[in-house]
Amino acid sequence: MNTKYLEIIKAPIITEKSSNGKSLNQYSFKVSPKANKTEIKEAIEKIFNVEVLEIRTINVKPKTKRVGRYTGLSNRTKKAIVTLKPGQTIETN
Repeated sequence: MNTKYLEIIKAPIITEKSSNGKSLNQYSFKVSPKANKTEIKEAIEKIFNVEVLEIRTINVKPKTKRVGRYTGLSNRTKKAIVTLKPGQTIETN
């Protein structure tokens, strides 16, 4: 497996809302903000050995955070919602 793919896919998103998508064969991942849909699809297929039907991406804007009197911004991220072919699954723990 190429390390390029591991730089694109950061981590799975495991929340109550994202687990509702598993019945529709959808999985959510935190991905690199510079990655496009083609790169994400290729990385998911190579890492998990599945076939991807559709990818939807969401750019998450940074939020303002405060620590005492200092303010700053959290990092910007990107989410990808991946729909797999029926009958295929991804093990996310």
